[in-house]
Amino acid sequence: MDKLLIRGGRALHGTVMISGAKNAALPELCAALLTEEPVTLHNMPRLQDVATMRKLLDHMGVQTQTHGERGGMSLCAPDTINPEAPYELVKTMRASVLVLGPLLARFGRAKVSLPGGCAIGSRPVDQHIKGLCAMGAEISVQHGYMVAKLPAGRTRLQGARIATDMVTVTGTENFLMAAALAEGETILENAAQEPEIPDLAEMLIKMGARIEGHGTSRIRIQGVEALHGCTHQVVADRIETGTFLCAVAAAGGDVVLQHGRLDHLEAVVEKLLHAGVTVSAVPEGIRVQSAGAAQLKAQSFRTTEYPGFPTDMQAQFMALNAVAQGTSKVTETIFENRFMHVNELVRLGANIQIDGKVSLVEGVPRLSGATVMATDLRASASLVIAGLVAEGETLVDRIYHLDRGYDQMEAKLRTLGADIERLK
Repeated sequence: MDKLLIRGGRALHGTVMISGAKNAALPELCAALLTEEPVTLHNMPRLQDVATMRKLLDHMGVQTQTHGERGGMSLCAPDTINPEAPYELVKTMRASVLVLGPLLARFGRAKVSLPGGCAIGSRPVDQHIKGLCAMGAEISVQHGYMVAKLPAGRTRLQGARIATDMVTVTGTENFLMAAALAEGETILENAAQEPEIPDLAEMLIKMGARIEGHGTSRIRIQGVEALHGCTHQVVADRIETGTFLCAVAAAGGDVVLQHGRLDHLEAVVEKLLHAGVTVSAVPEGIRVQSAGAAQLKAQSFRTTEYPGFPTDMQAQFMALNAVAQGTSKVTETIFENRFMHVNELVRLGANIQIDGKVSLVEGVPRLSGATVMATDLRASASLVIAGLVAEGETLVDRIYHLDRGYDQMEAKLRTLGADIERLK
């Protein structure tokens, strides 16, 4: 099992390329199921989750091919698709539920294992089932699988008004894809607004879908009989961008994040500015400048749905707060188990106390290198950031979590001057 060895204390300088967003790439791969014509995606990140999704699509009979240096992938889903997502391919990745909507919309049936993924709390699929049933699907859970089909005599899903009980990103994406081929109009109320949603919608529009309101909480879709192929570039990953912003803020330095977008990270950038970090838009993307941990001011924040502070940035910003001046309160409202990185940060010398959904972080003058274990994707990124500022050597174990969501993170950090290496 691979590990990362980090020798802390080096400032970061240079330019780093931000990869395509994992949370946009995964639904856009699934959107290829909606047409028999070729779909080409550019700026695909080289991630374990992307490889898993491709393996799942290959299993179904989708023809996939990579090309070019900038993450190009072409997909073609023939009419002979096997609409089943088995447990063996789904157990490690919750996003595999995204095949449910497209399979139902185009083929009228699907059998999808209940998904797995990071153990950061309950993320039920009941909202997916509720919404697709509102569109006329018949779905039952049998032996760990969601078995879905259209009623006898029906050839298409039916447009519907779908109001989810909570904001759900993958649910919104599933409904978008399903509604694109449904008969009539679908209105999504309480829709997720994350930037990956309008990116998926823009891809579907290129394929011939009729969508309005994407990027707001109310999306209107007029179903069409068929979609065609398209070429689309995956939007830059805002969470990778935010992670590098926090890394430079904590370690100090001057870095340009190519393709990074400030408008996708306003809540995080606001906190960084208040912490004493300089963040500005430049023609290439984003420039971040920091004098390092000694000059940082701790910032309290509360995670919430976009455009609020993202839960996927909570652990990384907590690592920054751990070495900032003052005390901060971090409130996690999205996932109940997303403080698992705290014990590992404490092993590095952080002063953090947990009280239910709140962590109280008292900044310390320095962290000390130690062996720590990654517990989930974003937790692993927080430990890397902590390792960059800790004295001595930090060994981060179980970094397969990191590989699920970051495209060659250690290689990118090395180009910026970090002393970090992967141990096989």
